[in-house]
Amino acid sequence: MNSQNPFFKNKSFSPTSAVSRDVDNNVIDYNDTMTVSGTINKSFLMLILLIASAAITWSMTFTGYNPMVLTIGGAIAGLVLVLIASFKPQYSTFLAPGYAIFEGLFIGGISAIFEAMYPGIVIQAVGATFVTFVVCFALYKYEVVKVTEQFKSIVIASTLAIATYYVISWLLSMFTSFQPVHYGNSWMSIGISVFVIVIAAMNLFLDFDQIEKGAQQKLPKYMEWFGAMGLMITLVWLYIEFLRLLSKLSRK
Repeated sequence: MNSQNPFFKNKSFSPTSAVSRDVDNNVIDYNDTMTVSGTINKSFLMLILLIASAAITWSMTFTGYNPMVLTIGGAIAGLVLVLIASFKPQYSTFLAPGYAIFEGLFIGGISAIFEAMYPGIVIQAVGATFVTFVVCFALYKYEVVKVTEQFKSIVIASTLAIATYYVISWLLSMFTSFQPVHYGNSWMSIGISVFVIVIAAMNLFLDFDQIEKGAQQKLPKYMEWFGAMGLMITLVWLYIEFLRLLSKLSRK
């Protein structure tokens, strides 16, 4: 079982992709392979691009312009780049920065909407996401939490269940008068949000594990961008869920 993050499920994260061979089946060592530090550096670069892009739609909201076209367009473009990279990871060097920029447009617009409704909520969500990331990284680094096969199975099953629930709820709410439980601010809805945040945080452990294994297997250098992009997807999901939870608590 692998990380539910679609990037880390890609076959590129397999031992067979760790080396290249010539026509005589001899191993070609390019001395240019994936490293953990390289992936972390690229993750920080993507974060900078995302924040810079988010500032565009954020500022538009508070200067009287409607950012919805860029917000929705950014979400769609980001999803398209994710799908392309999932099948063509060798293009991640270009797709990953593009994803960060387009996803930033989406994050900036959504964040501005929440901030207008609940002043101060964005800094709280950013802080919660950062603290969660640091805590999870520390727990993984010092092997307090070990990513076993059973751990992976539980996280993947839970993530699939959440994804299925979200899709079904969205479809029902579009074509019927059905109101999903997690839409309100009831204690049940808050409990669901807390559960989703826990599962999103647990996905970070799987992401860390896959990045570390990719480095150990000496995957191609472009996999650093691929890994950074996958990690960013999880962090964006975590941030959005914190926004949702904090908005529900603010309405209590």
